[in-house]
Amino acid sequence: MLHKDISKESIEKSLEGKGDFVKIDHLSEMLKENISLDMKKYVALKLADIYEVRGMLTDAAKMFDLIALNTVAFTDKMKSYVKEAWMLIRAGELERAEEAVKKAQSYANASEKNEINFIIKDFYKKQAGIYEKEIRRASAVKIYERLLEMNLAENERKEIKEKLMNLYERLGRMREYFDLKKGSEEKRY
Repeated sequence: MLHKDISKESIEKSLEGKGDFVKIDHLSEMLKENISLDMKKYVALKLADIYEVRGMLTDAAKMFDLIALNTVAFTDKMKSYVKEAWMLIRAGELERAEEAVKKAQSYANASEKNEINFIIKDFYKKQAGIYEKEIRRASAVKIYERLLEMNLAENERKEIKEKLMNLYERLGRMREYFDLKKGSEEKRY
């Protein structure tokens, strides 16, 4: 039975030499105990790290959500929700990622909202690039389509459309290819 005064050192010592799944089990049990908010955040962060390394990205996202819920400072809440969004983008759960972005923005002022949008846009581009390298074209298409819905500079929009047209063509989605091509040509005139 844990108590409220548990320390980071004692948590680290209890995890020493254990495998990831034993650590996950041990840390998950700690979250159920009556421990301080700081320790709850620390345990959730340790779990998030393990989940991320193991590729359990939706579980990592849940931990970042938990961290945000147990945080008082708005800036820290925003950062946790942005990390949650990144995990969800990587997991391919774009709808849930958008919810995390909205939660982050609810704690942001105007300049912070712009910064969040820039970061999220970068996350999407990074993940789309990963999908393209892995030849997961349909997944890359979903990301690029989502990017087109965002507020982009004209040169970014043009670059995304070109990538999308290339992917549509490779996937045999000719209707979408021609629709996008037609839309790009109409804007030139």
